[in-house]
Amino acid sequence: MDTKTFAELGLSQKVQAAIAAAGYSSPTPIQAAAIPVAVTGRDVLGIAQTGTGKTASFVLPMIARLETGRARARMPRSLILAPTRELAAQVAQSFEKYGVNHKLDVALLIGGVSMDDQVRKLDRGVDVLIATPGRLLDHFQRGRLMLMGVEILVIDEADRMLDMGFIPDIEKICNLLPPRRQTLFFSATMPPEITRLVNQFLRDPERIEVARPATTAKTITQSFRFCPESEDWVKREMLRDMIRADNVKNAIVFCNRKRDVAILLKSLLKHGFNAGALHGDMDQKSRMETLDRFRNGDITILAASDVAARGLDIPDVSHVFNFDLPWQSDDYVHRIGRTGRAGREGTAQSIVTTEELKSFKDIEKMLGETAAWIGEPPSEQDFADAGKRRRGRGRGGRTGAPRESGRGDRGDRGRSEGGRQEGRRTAGPSHGGERRNSASQASAPAETSRGADAKPPREGGREQRRPEARRDGAKPQQHAKAPRPDTADPRTEARREERPVQQAPRARPPRAPDSEPSKAAVGAFAGNVPAFLRRPPRPVKAASE
Repeated sequence: MDTKTFAELGLSQKVQAAIAAAGYSSPTPIQAAAIPVAVTGRDVLGIAQTGTGKTASFVLPMIARLETGRARARMPRSLILAPTRELAAQVAQSFEKYGVNHKLDVALLIGGVSMDDQVRKLDRGVDVLIATPGRLLDHFQRGRLMLMGVEILVIDEADRMLDMGFIPDIEKICNLLPPRRQTLFFSATMPPEITRLVNQFLRDPERIEVARPATTAKTITQSFRFCPESEDWVKREMLRDMIRADNVKNAIVFCNRKRDVAILLKSLLKHGFNAGALHGDMDQKSRMETLDRFRNGDITILAASDVAARGLDIPDVSHVFNFDLPWQSDDYVHRIGRTGRAGREGTAQSIVTTEELKSFKDIEKMLGETAAWIGEPPSEQDFADAGKRRRGRGRGGRTGAPRESGRGDRGDRGRSEGGRQEGRRTAGPSHGGERRNSASQASAPAETSRGADAKPPREGGREQRRPEARRDGAKPQQHAKAPRPDTADPRTEARREERPVQQAPRARPPRAPDSEPSKAAVGAFAGNVPAFLRRPPRPVKAASE
C-alpha cells in the first residue's frame, strides 16, 4: 500500500492523537497493510519479521473497535495470547501508551505473580485480557473466567507458541471461544503446524506478508567468528575480545542453556563488565527488574536465554552476540531481531565452533547469502568434521575417549549380581541343562557322605552361600582342592570340599522293647542322657517266680 500516514488507516481521532503523542508519524509496512483490514472486523493472517511493529498492528485497531461497549464481570471483550510473560507485559504497556485517551480496563494474566490481584480485576470486568496460555486455562478451570463474550482474539508470535509446546492449549482455548469472532494471527514464520492451525480457526483471512518468512532486517550487519576450540572458557575469552573491539553501547548475549547464562554472567562480572542475566528460572519480579535496568541503561550487557528472543521491544540495542548458535535456524532471526529495530542500525555477531558448523550452514541457507567472517574462516576440513566432535568441558582429545555412560555401570552391576546368584546355585549356570545334570551327579557322592540325617540343601540355599569356613574367617581358596574335570563349577566344588564332612552315626543293633540296655551302650551314652529321660531298671524275676 502507498499509505504514508496513520490518518488514512481508518483509525479514530482519539487513537490518532495517542499515536502522535507517542512520537510516531508514519506506519510500518505491516501496520499500513494490516490496520485497515483489522478495523473492518475481518480475520488477518500477518507474516512479518520481528521488529517491524506487529504489536501496534493489532493494538491500534483493537482500541478503535473497543471504544463502544462495556465489559461485564469475568467476561472479557477481547483476548490476546502471548507465548512469554515478558511479551505479554510488553503488549500491556502498548495498550497503556496508545489507550491514554480511552477508559479501557486491561488485565494481565501471567505466571509468577499473585492470582488474587488478577481475580479482583476479572471480577470488575475487563475490556482487554492479555494472558499466557497456561495461566489463562488455570483461571478458567477454577471458574474465575468466562470466554463466551470474547469478540476479538489475537494470537501473537504463533511460531514461538509452537516451539514452546502451546499449540494444544491454543486449540483448547479457541474451542472455548464463540465462533462469531474476529481473529488476528501474527507470526514471523509459517511452519506446517501453524498453517494447519490457521486453516482450522480462521475464517477467510486476509493474508498480509510484508517480507519473506524468516528473513532478517537489512539494517542489521551480521558477521560470524570461527572458534576452533570447543571449551567454554575459550568462547568466553573470544566474546570479551569481541565486546572490547567494537563500539558496544549495550548488547544482548544469547546462550542455549540456562546454566550457561549463569556461568557467563559470573565471568562477565569478574572481568569488570556491567552485566545482568535473564532466563526462565528467574521469578517474574526479578525478570521485570532486570529488563527495566537494561532499558534504563543501568545494565549494558544482558546475558539471556531464548526467553528474551521473541517480541521484547528494547528500542535501542546496538549489538546482539550469539555465544551459542541456536539449535533452530528460525530462532536466529528472532535473536538478532532485538537490534536494528524501527529502522535503526544494529550489529549481530555469532561465535561458531566446529560442532556448530552444521547449524551455521542451515542459517546461511535460510538467509540466502554468503556469511561474513571475522578473522580466519573455517576450512573445508572443519566443515567435513562438523558434528563429529562432542561438546565438553575438556579439550578436543577427550571427545575420542569412550563415553562414561550408564551402560558400564549396568554391566558391572550385572556381573556382581551374577556372582551372587552363582553363589546361591548348587548346579552351575542356569542355561545349561547338561551342566546341571552333570553337576548333580558330581555332587551325589558328597551328599551321601553327609549321612542320611543331613538335610538336603535347598535350591538357592544359604548353607552353600555361607559355608562354615567363611564363618571362621578362613579363605576358601586356602583349602580348596583342585577341581575334578567332570565338575560343573570349580568354585562350588571348592566350597563343598572345604566343608567338614559329617560322620554318619554308627548303626546300633535293634533292641527289644523290654530288654535292658547293653553295658557298652550305657557306658557310652549314660553320661549324656538327661536324668528325666533315663528309664529305671526293671527288677529281674527269679526263675521260681
